[in-house]
Amino acid sequence: MDKIRAIFFGTPDITLKSFEYFINSPDYDVLALVTQKAKAQNRGNKIVERNITKIAKANNIPVFEPDKISKEPDIIASLKNLKPDFFITFAFGQILSEEVIDIPKFATINLHASLLPELRGANPISEAIKQGMKYTGITTMKTVLELDAGDICLQEKIEITPDMNVIELMEIISDISPNLLDRTLKGLYNNTLIPQKQDETKATFTKKIKKEEKLIDWNMPASKLHDKIRAMYKINTNHTVFNGKIIKILKTSPVELNCEAKAGEIVDIQKDGIIVKCSDNALKIITVKPEGKGEMSAVSWTCGARIKKGDVFC
Repeated sequence: MDKIRAIFFGTPDITLKSFEYFINSPDYDVLALVTQKAKAQNRGNKIVERNITKIAKANNIPVFEPDKISKEPDIIASLKNLKPDFFITFAFGQILSEEVIDIPKFATINLHASLLPELRGANPISEAIKQGMKYTGITTMKTVLELDAGDICLQEKIEITPDMNVIELMEIISDISPNLLDRTLKGLYNNTLIPQKQDETKATFTKKIKKEEKLIDWNMPASKLHDKIRAMYKINTNHTVFNGKIIKILKTSPVELNCEAKAGEIVDIQKDGIIVKCSDNALKIITVKPEGKGEMSAVSWTCGARIKKGDVFC
């Protein structure tokens, strides 16, 4: 079999293992990387080169960084001249035009982090945890103009355990994605894989997390709040407020509790966490990051902040 000629579209670190897989595989010739431009980070507003860009340059792979690829004819012309068999898109972060989608000889293949048609859109990984789903997965699909609506190539199911957070789920997705993409491209290239249409009646959609969603609402049920906290762990971290200071909540556990208390009231302080009343039952807060400080156990924080039973979070 001749080498499969592919151009990789990806931006965040969840895509790195897949990109490296195709670079190192003797079955593929990676012609280029298309990625989003690096943004200013940290207090110094310095532009930090993306890890995927560093890998491409270390392997002498051309890098394209369009502001908006559908509006950049020079880049489109360059991609056409490379004569790829496939485009591989994985968390690229831009919508492709029909002109771009149609460039490869075989197809533009996208890896989406859900079991389509469930959880189409920009936020499937967090949303699966937030909804308390017991399973999610990854899907390879043929890209079309409509959002995440193309024919399904292959899927792989992933169990979401009760305390799994979004970072842990992303690591699993990163680990298993290369194999699914490899099997998809080879199946299409060898004409042994026939994509299947999605059932539109089962389609659900996700939205980007809004800033106001990060503030904890203690009037939520404890189990739902636990799911929300682990769904936004260290990416869009949930927080509460105490004495005018923001307290990021990192790790929790639901607790069955029936008592008369206000939502947000600390009803107990235990060796392994502090118990806070919710609309029903309670939430044990295990790990926090207080404003201006590092990550620490909730109990250590309560000692330093002199928190006691009966105090209330906003």
